[in-house]
Amino acid sequence: MKELYRPENWFEDLFAFRREFHEMLNRIANRRPWAVEIPGYKKAFSMSPAVEAYLDKEGKKYVCRIALPGVEPKDVEVHAQGNFLTIRAERKLTYTKKEIEFMEEEISYGVFERVLEFPEGVIVEKLTAEFVNGVLEIVAPVAALALPRKIEVKSSVPFTKQIAA
Repeated sequence: MKELYRPENWFEDLFAFRREFHEMLNRIANRRPWAVEIPGYKKAFSMSPAVEAYLDKEGKKYVCRIALPGVEPKDVEVHAQGNFLTIRAERKLTYTKKEIEFMEEEISYGVFERVLEFPEGVIVEKLTAEFVNGVLEIVAPVAALALPRKIEVKSSVPFTKQIAA
């Protein structure tokens, strides 16, 4: 039997599958079955853009990036309250079914809202948001008290003397 596909590195392929599966489940979970009907169109699904949130290598900065192609910056809202970040955006239709005849119809329109929980120590008051090339990037510093620190272990009596006693 001939193999159709054989990954070069099965370990990397396993994690790629896991990531794609996780993204697919998030997209399904974020869809709203009560999405608005747009006259002349099939049911419009709410947007479910890709989101990534992480701490930088030093753990001093929280970064959240949301892919919002086709969304105007004026149609994006960012709110922080307590330990939660809420991102709301809307991709609007710019034409009607009468103006065009679809061959493929895969871009979703409508409202997107996502609530993310900040990791411990994020300084919400210093949060910044910037919209560049269809990607919303939200950045906030992490308080020094929340950063991991190395604790020196001291001993007053050598271990060998403790055993002898």
